[in-house]
Amino acid sequence: MPNIRKIHKKITVIGRVQGIGFRFACRNMANSLGIKGYVKNLYDGNVYIEAEGTELQLRHFIDWCYKGPTYANVSEIKESEDTVKGFKHFDITH
Repeated sequence: MPNIRKIHKKITVIGRVQGIGFRFACRNMANSLGIKGYVKNLYDGNVYIEAEGTELQLRHFIDWCYKGPTYANVSEIKESEDTVKGFKHFDITH
């Protein structure tokens, strides 16, 4: 039986990821996968995501983050696990 326990990931997407619709595409992908959390731009030009879902959902989501939308150029992703916060939606924040 697959693991359906929810986990929480903090994800930093490094590269050319601002000004190209990354946050909007990220929200669309998260919603399509059933992931809850948020995405925001960082002052250093990178994108920060907190995402909650099953291990399988997050694996698919992080795989997508490595590619991103058209015009994204992702050079690195940093991720760590944290305590589940119980997000109800996936939002774009500032």
